[in-house]
Amino acid sequence: MKNTFGNAITVTLFGESHGPEIGAVLDGLPSGLAVDEAFIAERLRLRRPAGAISTGRQEADPFRIVSGVFGGRTTGTPLAILIPNSDVRSRDYSFGPARPGHADYTAHVRYGGYEDYRGGGHFSGRITAALTAAGAILLDALSQKGIQIGTHVARCAGIDDASFSGNPEADIRKLNASDFAVLNEQKGAEMREAIARAAEEGDSVGGILETMVTGMPAGVGEPWFDTLEGELAHALFSVPAVKGVEFGDGFRMADMKGSEANDPMIIRNGQVATETNHNGGINGGISNGMPLVFRCAVKPTPSIRKEQRTVDMATKQETTISVAGRHDPAIVHRARAVVDSVAAIVIADNLSMRFGTDYLQSVQE
Repeated sequence: MKNTFGNAITVTLFGESHGPEIGAVLDGLPSGLAVDEAFIAERLRLRRPAGAISTGRQEADPFRIVSGVFGGRTTGTPLAILIPNSDVRSRDYSFGPARPGHADYTAHVRYGGYEDYRGGGHFSGRITAALTAAGAILLDALSQKGIQIGTHVARCAGIDDASFSGNPEADIRKLNASDFAVLNEQKGAEMREAIARAAEEGDSVGGILETMVTGMPAGVGEPWFDTLEGELAHALFSVPAVKGVEFGDGFRMADMKGSEANDPMIIRNGQVATETNHNGGINGGISNGMPLVFRCAVKPTPSIRKEQRTVDMATKQETTISVAGRHDPAIVHRARAVVDSVAAIVIADNLSMRFGTDYLQSVQE
């Protein structure tokens, strides 16, 4: 099982949903990066469940940084973060009927029955808490370099949010201060009502997350196999429930003419820029200096109370299942904090590959 991503800067994830702890190791960080534990805690809070539209499992996430930081700054050695699991109910899980839409069956086949199946084990969305914490360190570092990342729930349960405005930095500040990240509060209220209705019905809903990255310099990325789009997509598809990723206008470009899809080039404030951003800030796999824009399709939570057909893995017989336990009727609103962290990890890694890891280095006070 490979659990490491990155080149110059790598992240390794470990732990299981109902194990004692989950965690992450960041390696390749430069020395001297400021590590703001209050900021990490805030990012973890944005990921945590809240209210009737989320799971009843409540984890406080009192993380510990056990290596790689001294005096509030990175030492340059591997940085390890541990997060305990405390609110677990393993009795809600037993080996047998596979939950449709989950990794129960594929994990069982891949690992020969030795997998920890409780709560999805290593395949659980619970592991994204460690990913969020690790990415928060790089989110903060990128912010110090003028690179801002923000994600909103662009669509949920068929309800569309407003689009990013002509002042994306202000939009990003608003989103990063919001518990339910939308640009139109009325649309956000409608989404929450739709999620609550799905929960009452024992069902779930999905959605689309849209992310914008501002302040990204031009010239970052590689052609062909290590494109900036490819690296982002690689990491984003590791986020549980993400089933589609597109950049810029994405699949809509298939219905455009070249004259519509191309971004006319101009000089703005003495710098090369484009009038539009249909390509999402990337050409030829390399950043062009415009904001990066991408969207992730997030499927409905597979754990639902409605009865579904399945197979009992122990007996190899067809059966039915109604998933018990505590589960989210939607995870799209919680996943936005995870997507921000993933984007930060990929961007920091690509910047380090282009300019060296010292590019991110903090100035000693």
